Amino acid sequence: MKKTLVNYLGLLGIVSMLSYMAAMCFSPLAFPGYNWLAQAVSDLSADSAPSRVLWNQLSALYSPCGIVCCTMCCVAIRHSYNRILRLGVYLFAVMNWTSAVGYAMFPLTAAGLPSGFQNTMHLVVTAFVVLLSIVSLALIIAGCLKGRTCRSLSVWAAVALAMMMFGGLGVNLVPSGYFGVVERFSTISAVGFNAVLGVYLFKGFDGGKEAVA
Repeated sequence: MKKTLVNYLGLLGIVSMLSYMAAMCFSPLAFPGYNWLAQAVSDLSADSAPSRVLWNQLSALYSPCGIVCCTMCCVAIRHSYNRILRLGVYLFAVMNWTSAVGYAMFPLTAAGLPSGFQNTMHLVVTAFVVLLSIVSLALIIAGCLKGRTCRSLSVWAAVALAMMMFGGLGVNLVPSGYFGVVERFSTISAVGFNAVLGVYLFKGFDGGKEAVA
């Protein structure tokens, strides 16, 4: 299949993931005393965090590239595959938009969980992002199995969903000293699956063989 511009834009999913991973791995260097085992990733980008500038620099490509990638996935499958699979991809794109806009509007004011309207809204955005992620991944799995298409995508979605569920449940089960470890399972799962979708977009999914249903 001849690749189009839409296919090549799928590679932005990988760029988005690499930008996020760079920010997550290297921003702590600008945050004296930061403990990745116990602290959330969002602490690195808090308004008062000393690592905020470095985080913004390293993650500059994360949101825009991720948004373009998942939006182009919606465009690519709009006339193929079954409704369940399409809805799952659409909701995953909505999740990415919600994450990008919501966290830009309501970043944490300080590391930890400080009180105040802005920080409360940050948690509300997080709740919506997690909910949309879980529902979208579940729909993608169901759609792939129903249409007997993109089976490997359902495996990736199941892995991402398992990581997200582990992260969401784990933060309430593990000691506070390991909060940051399990929290990263949730954040990395969404970023990683967006990169997976980008690879499928670049490859043309499976050629859109399944008829619209």
